[in-house]
Parts: sequence; C-alpha cells; structure tokens
Amino acid sequence: MPMLPIPAFVALVLGYLALRTFLSGGRPLLVAFLGACALQSGLVTLVGGYGMDALRPILPVSATIIPPLAWVTFQDALVSRNQLRGVAVHGAAPAFSLFCSLFAPQTTDFVIPLVFVAYGGAILLELRRASDMPLARLDAGHIPAAIWQALGWALIASAFSDVLIAMAFATGHAAWTGWMITVSSSLVLLFVGMLSGNPAASGTAGEATAQSTAPPPPPETSQEDVEIVAALEAFLRREPMHLDPNLTLARLARRLHLPEKRLSTAVNRATGANVSRYINSWRIRHACGLIEAGRSVTDAMLESGFNTKSNFNREFLRETGVAPSKWPRKASETDTVTPISASPGGA
Repeated sequence: MPMLPIPAFVALVLGYLALRTFLSGGRPLLVAFLGACALQSGLVTLVGGYGMDALRPILPVSATIIPPLAWVTFQDALVSRNQLRGVAVHGAAPAFSLFCSLFAPQTTDFVIPLVFVAYGGAILLELRRASDMPLARLDAGHIPAAIWQALGWALIASAFSDVLIAMAFATGHAAWTGWMITVSSSLVLLFVGMLSGNPAASGTAGEATAQSTAPPPPPETSQEDVEIVAALEAFLRREPMHLDPNLTLARLARRLHLPEKRLSTAVNRATGANVSRYINSWRIRHACGLIEAGRSVTDAMLESGFNTKSNFNREFLRETGVAPSKWPRKASETDTVTPISASPGGA
C-alpha cells in the first residue's frame, strides 16, 4: 500500500497554510515564508523519500532561504512594515550557500546551521531587547512575542538537527537520518502552524469613564515621561482608541505624534507597565462600568476591546482581583426584593 512520507504531509499542510493566508489577504512576506517552508519539505520528500538525488544540491540553498525570510517576516509582522526593501540584503545567505555548494560542498554542513543559529538568535535578541512590538495588536498581549520566540528557538533547534544528521552520515549511521528528518519536519509543522495563526495585526469605539490608576513612578521617570502619559490619558478620554481591538503601539504613537519607542519608554517609566498592559487596564475599567450597568460579561468583553475570553478573564483578574462574573452589579428597581406577607394567624 502506498505510504505518504511525513515530510510530504508537512509540505501539503504548509502549502495549504500558505494558500489560506494568501486568500485571506495575509502579508506577502508571511505567504512567502510559508511557501518556502512548504517547498523545502517537498524537496526533502523528493530527495529522501523518493531518491531523486539530482535535486540534492538544491537543498542547502533552499534551506538557507528560510531563516532570512523568517527574520523579515518577523520584522514585518511586529516591528516595521518596510521590510520588502530589505529582502535583497538577506539574499546573501542563500547566495553564499550556493557558492559553497558549487565550489566547497564540504563546508555546507557548517554554513547551513550557522545561518539558522544566526537568524534564530537575532529574533530572540530583538524580542529580549524590545519591551513592546509596534505592530502587534495590543489585545494579543504577550502571544505574538511568545510565538516568535518559539520560532526563534525552532530555527536554532533545526540547526542542531542538521549537525546531528551530518554527524550520522560521517559516522556511518545514515539509517538514523530518516528519523531525524521526520522529527525535525514535525517540529517545523508545529511552529509554523502556530505562526500562521499569529494574532499580531494592525488595525475607534465607545467611551472610557474611569481614571487611570498606576503604580508610583520609578526614580528614573522624567518630567517629560509624566507629561507624555498625561497627554496619552487625555487623548484616551477624548478619543477612546483603547476600545478598538486592533489597536497597535504604532497607531497610538502616530496619533500622539511621538516615536513608538519614546511612547513605549514613557509608559514603562511612568506607570511601571508596558503599553499593552496599560491599555488593557483602561479596557478593564470600561468593562467594569458596563457590568455594573447590567451588561453581560460577553458584551462587556467585546465592547471593551477584547476578542478572546481567556485574555479578558486573565486581564480582569489581574486588574480587579476577581473574575468578571463576580464583579458587583448596581442594584436597580427591578432588583428590589418584595417582603413576603405573614400568613393569617402567623406570629
């Protein structure tokens, strides 16, 4: 009975994800990244599963396309939407890999893992260095950063799997490579599948009624930081953009006529929280007002800028100390209890 190799299954799923992302209007770089991963899995299938050794020299070049694409897709999704102009610079990695494949094939076992480690490390370093991602939807909280952190580690893990495969060939244990390729392909499917559901997106509603409550400013807070946060609070009262679930740091900074980094730094210093948590605190206070007025928890969640129940519940508990269902509602005339009349002859 014909069997479908796991890398072939991976290629089909990744191809489907690339097509779905394209048809749903996803970012071109994300489509290209998913397509490159599908292509690589397909080539691995043809070479390793069906013995098409004529395609083997292509594998090192196609493999080194993936890490640079991962980096520019990461930048395009969370940091800056001008990455198409920088794609050519990152073509140096596959170009050098092609040179090595043609003139020094023995070096590819070193070059390919190095490229994967370099780009995976760059993603992790950028995530560690930046407290806020300008293009990440603030409603998503830490999820986009966590997904890309997982992908950065996946690139590094892929480099180690390439090293292990090379060692298996060098030590005469070529039979092990099939399982190694299967495991690494499965990991790629897992993390790229997570990436395709990345909630980071760009994207004015309702009215906020509560005052901002923030922890005492740390010692390094400057007067300019305090003034920026005061301007932000005045803006949110006037134009409650925090009720828009697609709000991003980039949009907020643009409306305040500030650099993204300056706004993020001012909020961090003056409130002790990042921009995402600060905005969510405004949203929760708005939700509290709606629940008090008798609205359902689901309506309060959706009208306060949240898209997911889990994130709403987590932020509500963090901000108020109780679950949304436990938040008190204001008594109304219909809530008044009519006393039961004493029965005739009663005491």
